[in-house]
Amino acid sequence: MKCPYCREDDDRVTDSRIAENGYAIRRRRQCNRCGKRFTTYERVERRRLKVVKKDGSRVPYDRNKIKTGLEKACWKRPISDEQIESIVTAIEDDIEKNFENEVESRYIGELAMKYLRELDQVAYVRFASVYRQFEDVHDFMEEVRPMLDQARSG
Repeated sequence: MKCPYCREDDDRVTDSRIAENGYAIRRRRQCNRCGKRFTTYERVERRRLKVVKKDGSRVPYDRNKIKTGLEKACWKRPISDEQIESIVTAIEDDIEKNFENEVESRYIGELAMKYLRELDQVAYVRFASVYRQFEDVHDFMEEVRPMLDQARSG
């Protein structure tokens, strides 16, 4: 493993533990040259799944696209990287169980919104506003209204 700081290929593992619901191994490493520490993850390689986009085109599944979208929605919110990783892993687990070769992007987006809604309402609304392409305040209010009603009655 190359050190991300000095690019030397000489490190040692200082700690290993199971991460992400048992589907990955998290390793803390220390570079023997510069002494800096960094974290790596070892994951099970999943099937090569295609994502069917709204326009009907098919693209290879990319976990980083989901993670990036979640990170943008969670920007400056009290949500840890581990919580975001957990959501991405939960989405992948669901897709793995329910789809063989292809999954619609709409399904992935709805799953992401489900998990964000449980985690943080502000992040949920941010994600929904981009995902559902809100065009005006009316669209925004239609999405928020059920949460407001629930808060009033709860």
